[in-house]
Amino acid sequence: MGLIGQHTAGQPWVTLLPTPNGSGLSQEFESRWPEIPERSPCVAGVIPVIYYSVLLGLGLPVSLLTAVALARLATRTRKPSYYYLLALTASDIITQVVIVFAGFLLQGAVLARQVPQAVVRTANILEFAANHASVWIAILLTVDRYSALCHPLHHRATSSPGRTRRAIAAVLSAALLTGIPFFWWLDVWREADPPSTMDEVLKWGHCLTVYFIPCGVFLVTNSAIIHQLRRRGQPRVGKSTAILLGVTTLFTLLWAPRVFVMLYHMYVAPVHRDWRVHLALDVANMVAMLNTAVNFGLYCFVSKTFRATVRQVIHDVYLPCTLASQPAGMAVKPVMEPPGLPKGAEV
Repeated sequence: MGLIGQHTAGQPWVTLLPTPNGSGLSQEFESRWPEIPERSPCVAGVIPVIYYSVLLGLGLPVSLLTAVALARLATRTRKPSYYYLLALTASDIITQVVIVFAGFLLQGAVLARQVPQAVVRTANILEFAANHASVWIAILLTVDRYSALCHPLHHRATSSPGRTRRAIAAVLSAALLTGIPFFWWLDVWREADPPSTMDEVLKWGHCLTVYFIPCGVFLVTNSAIIHQLRRRGQPRVGKSTAILLGVTTLFTLLWAPRVFVMLYHMYVAPVHRDWRVHLALDVANMVAMLNTAVNFGLYCFVSKTFRATVRQVIHDVYLPCTLASQPAGMAVKPVMEPPGLPKGAEV
């Protein structure tokens, strides 16, 4: 797949596969990608399989819990920030299902990459669309916070749940459309030749649209928000602003290794021929996918309201299970009776 390394689960990681015939290589290939006699082995072994299994097993339920809690808060408060966070969580869930489960675990580990090429390329569209949606919704959240703090009157006049939902729908549609060109994304683990013009355009487009441009927007708007708060003499930021800064900072840090290794692969040493770059991209992908599961901890740490809503969701799920497991004829009393009162006396 495009975003996750596709290793064969049953293949011993110490096995070195022969490289394709190197005859007829161009001078450019020899200068940019030095010829190495063996294909780079997967030195990470089964560690990525274990990691992604744990990430999916823990991250997906946590993301679903986050989505339910945010949906309740969005319905109750009708604040745009909750709608954006809900859409961001939904994008993370799609990423976990499409990339982690279908891309790496199912196709790479279970099916050992024995999948028709058309299916692989179609899945690439969904993978990149999910990534675009997640990042661009974070941009919407950033712009919303900037408008609320730096232009409060305009924000109050123009902000509404309907407008927020339309903005989210537009971003999701744009993300799906911009994922279509990645149907022709070339798997970096199978590149035996230097990247063509199409490969370079797609890889640079990926790096620009999901990292460099969004990080530029995050830097400018977050700096403006912090400057505005300092001008007002507010020593502490609000909870919504703290969540925004946390989400954008985590994304910037966790996705940086993947983007760096991708550019290193194109211009210095290929994943296909250098086991160190191979290992680096494995690790970078694992770190980047961690971004889909860490926001729950951030929300719980910052927002007391979110923690209370999560407890309520868990209670609402746990209570019916408790009632269903009780023997027939037993019922929970709706009124508590403190000790010492006569039987039947209610408080």
